[in-house]
Amino acid sequence: MSTSLIDVRNLTKKFGGVTALDKVSVSVEPQQISGLIGPNGAGKSTFFNVLTGVLNSNGGEIWFNNKPMDGIPPHARVRLGMVRTFQKIHPFHGMTVIESVMVGCHTSSRAGLLSAMLRPPWVREEERRIRDAARSALAFVGLEAQTATLADALPLGHQRMLQLACGLVTEPRVLLLDEPASGLNASETARLADLLLAIREQGKTLVLVEHDMSLVMKICDQITVLSFGRKLAGGTPQEVRRNPEVIKAYLGSGERGA
Repeated sequence: MSTSLIDVRNLTKKFGGVTALDKVSVSVEPQQISGLIGPNGAGKSTFFNVLTGVLNSNGGEIWFNNKPMDGIPPHARVRLGMVRTFQKIHPFHGMTVIESVMVGCHTSSRAGLLSAMLRPPWVREEERRIRDAARSALAFVGLEAQTATLADALPLGHQRMLQLACGLVTEPRVLLLDEPASGLNASETARLADLLLAIREQGKTLVLVEHDMSLVMKICDQITVLSFGRKLAGGTPQEVRRNPEVIKAYLGSGERGA
C-alpha cells in the first residue's frame, strides 16, 4: 500500500496524433505542497484535467488515497476530497461572496428539493452550519468584510482569495491550484504564499501549477518538471534549481504561458 496521497503511474493522454502526456509518473505526499512547472505546452493543464477526471486518459493509472480513480467522474472525486481551482475565474453572476462559498458546501449537504422547500429544523440547522463554515473560510482568506459584496464585483486579487475559500470550504484532502498567483501583484502574492503555507500547516495537501518561480521555490516541498508531455525532472526546489536540463528547458527560457 502506497504512502502517497496521489500516485500517478505512466499517465498518457493523446489528442489525435499529439501526445500531450507521455507516461508521466508523479507521487504527491500528504501534508506537502507539490509544484508542477514546465515550458509552454508542457502538459501541465492536461495533467490537471486528467487527474481530476475532466479528461479521460489513454493509459496509465491514477490512485488517490489508495483508491483507483479509473471511471470515477469529477464530482465523485470532489466528494472523495480532490478539489480544484481554475486559472480563469468565473464568479457566480448575481451571487454574493458568502453565497458563492456556500455553494461549495453542497458536497456535504443532505437537503434535497422537498426538504429545502419544507425547511424542517434539521435543514435550518444545516443551513446555519454551512453559513458558519463559509464565514470561517472567508475570514481565513481575509474577505470577512466582503460577505455581502457581489462576487463578480470583487477586484482580481480578492476573486483569487474567494476561489481559494470556495475550495477550502469543501474540506478537501488535496487542493489542486491552477495558476493561483496569476494576475496578483507582489504584496498579494506574498499574502497568497502565507495562506498556502498556513493551509499546509492545517494538515492539507496542495498541488499547484504556477509560473511564478519565486513563489514555487519558496513554498513547495517537491517540484515536478514537465517538458513536451514528459517528466523532465523531480525533486526538492534545490535539486530542481540546480538541474541543467531544467535550466535549459524552463528556468532559463523566460517562459510565460501555460
